[in-house]
Amino acid sequence: MTLIKSISGIRGTIGGAQGENLTPIDAVMYAASYGTWVKQQRNKEAYKVVVGRDARISGEMVQQLVMNTLVGMGIHVVDLGLSTTPTVEMAVPMEHADGGIILTASHNPKQWNALKLLNNKGEFLNAEAGQEILNIAEGGAISFADVDSLGKITINDAYIDLHIDEILELPLVHVSAIKKAGFKVVVDAVNSTGGIAVPLLLEALGVHPVKLYCDPTGHFPHNPEPLKEHLGDLMELVTKEHADFGLVVDPDVDRLAFVDEKGEMFGEEYTLVAVADYILRNKPGTTVSNMSSSRALRDITEKHGGTYTASAVGEVNVVQQMKDTKAVIGGEGNGGIIYPELHYGRDSLVGIALFLSHLAEEKIAVSELRKQYTSYFMSKKKIELTPQLDVDKILKEIEARYSGEEINTLDGVKIDFAENWVHLRKSNTEPIIRIYTEAKSQKEADALADKFIAELREISGS
Repeated sequence: MTLIKSISGIRGTIGGAQGENLTPIDAVMYAASYGTWVKQQRNKEAYKVVVGRDARISGEMVQQLVMNTLVGMGIHVVDLGLSTTPTVEMAVPMEHADGGIILTASHNPKQWNALKLLNNKGEFLNAEAGQEILNIAEGGAISFADVDSLGKITINDAYIDLHIDEILELPLVHVSAIKKAGFKVVVDAVNSTGGIAVPLLLEALGVHPVKLYCDPTGHFPHNPEPLKEHLGDLMELVTKEHADFGLVVDPDVDRLAFVDEKGEMFGEEYTLVAVADYILRNKPGTTVSNMSSSRALRDITEKHGGTYTASAVGEVNVVQQMKDTKAVIGGEGNGGIIYPELHYGRDSLVGIALFLSHLAEEKIAVSELRKQYTSYFMSKKKIELTPQLDVDKILKEIEARYSGEEINTLDGVKIDFAENWVHLRKSNTEPIIRIYTEAKSQKEADALADKFIAELREISGS
C-alpha cells in the first residue's frame, strides 16, 4: 500500500495505516493544508472552493472528508458530485472560486484515490504552490473557524451540461456538419464519470452513442489506463456494431484514445496529432507537447507552417509553455488534449468534439485519416542504478557525447536524431533513469533504447 505526497497533490491506496496510505486522517490533513494555502493567497471575507470526483468506490467518502474539512475552515464549497477533471477546471473560474479539488487517481486502479489541486484559474498548481502546501502539511499552522464562521456546501450538478454548452459554442466545433454525418460511436467509459458526460456530449452533437461500461459505479471492468492491451471489448464491439469508431476515456476524462472502424487502435499518441491537424488547418499557429510525446505533432505542425516546441514532462509545464508561445493547441502524448480556446487543461470532451468535426470535414473513415500521419513507434524502458551514483553527472556525459546532435536539456536529456529520438530522465525519488525512444519501427525504437542502456551502464560502471 502506498501514499505519495508531491507538489502536484496527494495520492495513495485506500485503507491501512495513517501516513502510509490515503486514510481519512491523511485526506483531512491535506485538505486542511490546501485550505490554509487558499486563505493565504488573498485577504478576503469569504472563500470558495469547487469540489468534484470521479466514480471510484472511495470517492464519496473522500469527498465528504475533504468538503467538511474546508467547511470547518470557514470555506464555502461548491459540490459538483460526480464530475470530470476538465469540468471541475472550468467550474472554478465560472464560479469565481478561489480554487478547486478533484478527487481522482486518474488511470490508477480502483484501490487508489487522490486529491488533485487547482488554483483560482482552474489550473493545476505550479511547483512553488505545491511545495507551500507540502510545507503546511508538514508543520505549518492550520487554523479552523469558530462556530459562527463555518462554511456552507452548495450542490450544483449542472456543470457537465454547462461544460458541454461551452464546447458546442466553439467556432471550430461544427455541430451541423457532425449531425449531418450521422456518426455511430462506441463509448468505453470504464464505469466512471465519462459514462455520464461523453454520451451527453455525443447526443448533443447528433451522434448515436453505443454505451460500453458507462455505468458510473467505480467498478472498473478492466485496467483503466486506455492502452491497447486493455481494450479488447471495445475493439470487438466497434466491428460488431459497424460503428464509425470507438473511443475510450480514463476515469476522470482527461485522456482520450480512439479505435478505428476496423477495431484497430488509432494510437493514443495520435489523438493530439489528429486534433492538432484539424485546428492548424483552420487556425495556423504554434503547438506544444511534452518532451516524451511523439514527433508526429512536430511533423504536422511544420506541414501547416507552424512552430512546435517541447515542454518538460507534466501538464503544468505544457500549459506554461503553451501560454509562453501562444500555442493554438497542445497536450500530452497520452491522449491529453489542451485547447486554450476553451480552457488550459486536458479535456477529452473537447477532444471528442474537435475530432468529430475533423472527421465530418474530411468525410473519410478513421482508418484512412490515420494513414495521413507518419507512423512512429515508441519504446519506454528504465535502468536502475546504485544509490551512490551521480545521475546528473551521467546525463552530462551523455550530453557531451552527443553534443553534435540537436539536444534539449529542459527535462533530463533529449537527443533528436534525423530519423528518431531518445529522451533520458532521472527519477526524483529513486536512482532510476527512464529511457524513452521513438523511431519508424518498433524494432528500431527498442534497439535505440537498448543502445543507450548499454551506454549508461558503461558510463556508470554498473
